[in-house]
Amino acid sequence: MLPLVETDEDWDAVVPDEAVMRPGAAALCARLGVGGLPLERFAEGSVPVYAVGDEHVLKLFPAPSAQDGRTEERVLGHLRGALPIPTPEVRAAGAYVNGWHYVLMSRLPGEGLAPAWPRIPRPDRERIAHDCGEALAALHALDPEPLADALGPGDWPAFLARQRAGAVTRQRERGLPEAWAEQIPDFLAAAPLPAAPGRALLHTEFMREHLLTDPTAGWRLTGLFDFEPAMIGDPAYDLVAVGLFTTRADPGLLGRLLAAYGRPFDPRLLMAYTLLHVYSNLPWYLRELKPTARTLDDLAEEWFGVAQGFGSVRSRL
Repeated sequence: MLPLVETDEDWDAVVPDEAVMRPGAAALCARLGVGGLPLERFAEGSVPVYAVGDEHVLKLFPAPSAQDGRTEERVLGHLRGALPIPTPEVRAAGAYVNGWHYVLMSRLPGEGLAPAWPRIPRPDRERIAHDCGEALAALHALDPEPLADALGPGDWPAFLARQRAGAVTRQRERGLPEAWAEQIPDFLAAAPLPAAPGRALLHTEFMREHLLTDPTAGWRLTGLFDFEPAMIGDPAYDLVAVGLFTTRADPGLLGRLLAAYGRPFDPRLLMAYTLLHVYSNLPWYLRELKPTARTLDDLAEEWFGVAQGFGSVRSRL
């Protein structure tokens, strides 16, 4: 059994406590017919995730994030076999006890791309970027409408308006220096945000931390996971996490990725979405990537510009 989690205090007391979580996870596994298999909790993730033997993964969502579990269940079902990178297959999903939701899914092979990255040769990194671009293109080409009842934000322009209204305050609360914060209103006012962008299924956190690779097979990508924050909206929104956490401000890698994706994006648009993203934390990005730029326009080029071989993004729009 798992206890009710309703508040942040409940979450902090229950979710990290394996003395509480493990018996509840084991009982659920027994109910689902996979009891008795080794149960190993992954260190990463905001919610409890367990490897159940070699073939299954169990993800548990407390009541406040139960909708995230339903989102992941729906999106994974929609994606089954649709992308060039494998995604988990849902084995079972539903309500557990005290508002908890679970998803039992197939376990993908390989090791995390993020910890493996320092060992990957440059040519293989470039091929990985290409494969990521193809996978994103395939994801964005899918019809998102069967998921419209489960995924937000619904009205995309209204969503952007809400994000824009709170953009400066959010970044200041995260510790953004005033020299950056004071640039945000004018930058967003001039940004080329489309009035009526196409609707696509978005991962929203397409980054190394959510990709798997097999070093024994030439560093081929073997998995893309973690679809709980999925949304429906402008495809360009997905390029924020790509530029910051997959290609990490490497113009050569981003150029290869966008070439495989099949279209360029204005760096100023991607910088605008960086500021408007649900999880935006510009001070953290600045600490992680250590740019030389001191204006948002220059930062857009440094983080989301591409190498010369791909051509000028801005001139092709």
